[in-house]
Amino acid sequence: MGTRLLSEHLIKKYNPQLRYVRVHTSGKNRATLYAWNDNLELPDTEIDALKRFASGYLPPYVCYQIKAYSMIREDRIPQVHELPEAIVQTAMTRDLDQYGVVSVINTMLDSGGMAFSRYDFNTGTLYFNVHTTTILTEIEKELIRRYLSEIIPLGSQCEVNY
Repeated sequence: MGTRLLSEHLIKKYNPQLRYVRVHTSGKNRATLYAWNDNLELPDTEIDALKRFASGYLPPYVCYQIKAYSMIREDRIPQVHELPEAIVQTAMTRDLDQYGVVSVINTMLDSGGMAFSRYDFNTGTLYFNVHTTTILTEIEKELIRRYLSEIIPLGSQCEVNY
Protein backbone atom coordinates (compact mmCIF):
# COMPACT_ATOMS: atom_id res chain seq x y z
CA MET A 1 0.00 0.00 0.00
CA GLY A 2 1.40 3.40 -0.91
CA THR A 3 0.96 6.43 1.29
CA ARG A 4 1.75 10.08 0.65
CA LEU A 5 4.95 9.95 2.69
CA LEU A 6 6.22 6.77 1.06
CA SER A 7 5.43 8.10 -2.42
CA GLU A 8 7.23 11.38 -1.74
CA HIS A 9 10.22 9.49 -0.34
CA LEU A 10 10.46 7.27 -3.43
CA ILE A 11 10.10 10.19 -5.83
CA LYS A 12 12.90 12.11 -4.10
CA LYS A 13 15.11 9.03 -3.86
CA TYR A 14 14.91 8.17 -7.55
CA ASN A 15 14.62 11.74 -8.83
CA PRO A 16 17.30 13.62 -6.88
CA GLN A 17 17.09 16.55 -9.28
CA LEU A 18 13.69 17.43 -7.77
CA ARG A 19 14.07 19.76 -4.83
CA TYR A 20 10.42 20.14 -3.82
CA VAL A 21 7.95 17.26 -3.99
CA ARG A 22 4.43 16.96 -2.64
CA VAL A 23 1.87 14.23 -3.31
CA HIS A 24 -1.81 14.75 -2.58
CA THR A 25 -4.88 12.55 -3.00
CA SER A 26 -7.14 14.41 -5.41
CA GLY A 27 -10.00 11.92 -5.63
CA LYS A 28 -10.91 8.26 -5.73
CA ASN A 29 -7.83 6.46 -7.04
CA ARG A 30 -6.35 9.81 -8.11
CA ALA A 31 -3.37 11.76 -6.87
CA THR A 32 -1.51 14.85 -7.93
CA LEU A 33 2.28 15.04 -7.88
CA TYR A 34 3.63 18.56 -7.33
CA ALA A 35 7.32 19.10 -8.01
CA TRP A 36 10.05 21.65 -8.73
CA ASN A 37 13.71 21.26 -9.51
CA ASP A 38 16.55 23.39 -8.07
CA ASN A 39 15.61 26.23 -10.44
CA LEU A 40 12.01 26.23 -9.11
CA GLU A 41 10.76 24.91 -12.44
CA LEU A 42 9.11 21.78 -13.75
CA PRO A 43 10.21 21.41 -17.37
CA ASP A 44 8.57 18.94 -19.75
CA THR A 45 11.51 16.54 -19.39
CA GLU A 46 10.90 16.35 -15.63
CA ILE A 47 7.16 15.85 -16.19
CA ASP A 48 7.90 12.95 -18.55
CA ALA A 49 10.36 11.43 -16.08
CA LEU A 50 7.79 11.71 -13.27
CA LYS A 51 5.10 10.08 -15.43
CA ARG A 52 7.41 7.15 -16.19
CA PHE A 53 8.43 6.87 -12.54
CA ALA A 54 4.85 6.96 -11.27
CA SER A 55 3.71 4.28 -13.70
CA GLY A 56 6.58 2.00 -12.74
CA TYR A 57 7.12 2.55 -9.01
CA LEU A 58 4.06 4.12 -7.38
CA PRO A 59 0.79 2.30 -6.60
CA PRO A 60 -0.67 1.13 -9.93
CA TYR A 61 -4.31 1.62 -8.89
CA VAL A 62 -3.80 5.41 -8.73
CA CYS A 63 -4.05 7.75 -11.73
CA TYR A 64 -1.43 10.50 -11.37
CA GLN A 65 -1.57 14.09 -12.52
CA ILE A 66 1.65 16.11 -12.46
CA LYS A 67 1.79 19.83 -11.72
CA ALA A 68 4.34 22.47 -10.85
CA TYR A 69 4.90 22.86 -7.12
CA SER A 70 3.63 26.44 -7.31
CA MET A 71 0.11 25.09 -7.96
CA ILE A 72 -0.18 23.88 -4.34
CA ARG A 73 -1.49 27.24 -3.21
CA GLU A 74 -3.94 27.60 -6.10
CA ASP A 75 -5.22 24.03 -5.59
CA ARG A 76 -5.59 24.74 -1.84
CA ILE A 77 -3.57 21.74 -0.77
CA PRO A 78 -3.42 21.49 3.04
CA GLN A 79 -0.18 22.31 4.75
CA VAL A 80 2.02 19.43 5.90
CA HIS A 81 2.09 19.22 9.70
CA GLU A 82 4.62 17.73 12.06
CA LEU A 83 3.82 14.04 12.61
CA PRO A 84 4.67 11.65 15.44
CA GLU A 85 7.45 9.22 14.61
CA ALA A 86 5.03 6.26 14.91
CA ILE A 87 2.87 7.72 12.12
CA VAL A 88 5.88 8.39 9.90
CA GLN A 89 7.24 4.87 10.40
CA THR A 90 3.83 3.35 9.72
CA ALA A 91 3.35 5.44 6.57
CA MET A 92 6.70 4.22 5.25
CA THR A 93 5.66 0.55 5.58
CA ARG A 94 4.98 -1.01 2.19
CA ASP A 95 2.83 -3.89 3.44
CA LEU A 96 0.51 -1.82 5.63
CA ASP A 97 -3.13 -2.93 5.78
CA GLN A 98 -6.23 -1.84 7.71
CA TYR A 99 -5.09 -3.79 10.77
CA GLY A 100 -1.77 -1.94 10.86
CA VAL A 101 -3.59 1.38 10.49
CA VAL A 102 -5.90 0.55 13.40
CA SER A 103 -3.04 -0.76 15.51
CA VAL A 104 -0.96 2.43 15.32
CA ILE A 105 -3.93 4.69 16.07
CA ASN A 106 -4.92 2.49 19.01
CA THR A 107 -1.49 3.00 20.56
CA MET A 108 -2.29 6.72 20.66
CA LEU A 109 -5.75 6.42 22.23
CA ASP A 110 -5.64 6.41 26.04
CA SER A 111 -9.19 5.41 26.85
CA GLY A 112 -10.65 3.35 24.07
CA GLY A 113 -9.89 2.15 20.61
CA MET A 114 -10.52 2.38 16.92
CA ALA A 115 -11.83 -0.35 14.62
CA PHE A 116 -12.00 -0.65 10.85
CA SER A 117 -15.62 -0.65 9.73
CA ARG A 118 -15.71 -0.97 5.95
CA TYR A 119 -14.40 0.20 2.60
CA ASP A 120 -16.71 1.81 0.06
CA PHE A 121 -15.45 0.89 -3.41
CA ASN A 122 -17.67 3.47 -5.07
CA THR A 123 -16.15 6.44 -3.25
CA GLY A 124 -12.75 5.07 -2.24
CA THR A 125 -13.54 5.79 1.41
CA LEU A 126 -12.30 3.80 4.41
CA TYR A 127 -14.63 3.95 7.42
CA PHE A 128 -13.43 3.67 10.99
CA ASN A 129 -15.23 3.71 14.35
CA VAL A 130 -13.66 5.18 17.46
CA HIS A 131 -15.00 4.21 20.87
CA THR A 132 -13.64 5.90 23.99
CA THR A 133 -14.66 6.09 27.63
CA THR A 134 -14.00 9.83 27.61
CA ILE A 135 -15.24 12.51 25.25
CA LEU A 136 -12.71 13.46 22.60
CA THR A 137 -12.06 17.14 21.99
CA GLU A 138 -12.28 18.62 18.51
CA ILE A 139 -8.48 18.90 18.48
CA GLU A 140 -8.12 15.18 19.29
CA LYS A 141 -10.61 14.30 16.54
CA GLU A 142 -8.70 16.47 14.06
CA LEU A 143 -5.43 14.78 15.01
CA ILE A 144 -6.97 11.33 14.48
CA ARG A 145 -8.24 12.39 11.04
CA ARG A 146 -4.89 13.95 10.15
CA TYR A 147 -2.92 10.88 11.26
CA LEU A 148 -5.29 8.54 9.44
CA SER A 149 -4.97 10.53 6.23
CA GLU A 150 -1.20 9.98 6.38
CA ILE A 151 -1.38 6.19 6.79
CA ILE A 152 -4.24 5.24 4.47
CA PRO A 153 -3.53 4.42 0.83
CA LEU A 154 -2.88 7.19 -1.65
CA GLY A 155 -6.05 7.79 -3.68
CA SER A 156 -8.30 7.00 -0.71
CA GLN A 157 -10.03 9.07 1.90
CA CYS A 158 -11.35 8.22 5.34
CA GLU A 159 -14.35 8.87 7.54
CA VAL A 160 -14.28 8.44 11.31
CA ASN A 161 -17.38 7.87 13.43
CA TYR A 162 -17.15 8.69 17.13
